Amino acid sequence: MFKPVNRYLVVETPTPPAETKSGIVLPDDYKPAEDPWVVVKLIDYADDVRFGKKLKNLSAIHEVSLLVERSMIEQIVYNGTNYSLILDNYVKGAFTK
Repeated sequence: MFKPVNRYLVVETPTPPAETKSGIVLPDDYKPAEDPWVVVKLIDYADDVRFGKKLKNLSAIHEVSLLVERSMIEQIVYNGTNYSLILDNYVKGAFTK
């Protein structure tokens, strides 16, 4: 079990959409422009996250998603498991379901 520290949050990033065959030929290195913002699902957070009290209240009754800057998500692989981490100051807001 992984527990984040130092104001980090563990998040689940959305899976990219499946590629479709359109019949249009594009260069091999072409990548479509991505939105700089992404909504991720909150999995866990460090005890010292600056808005931890608010997260605790929200996550007790709702599933919490966060609006974050895509380029600030750090991908770490340890023992074959991928962890997506983001520092608390890159969170712009929260959504609940």
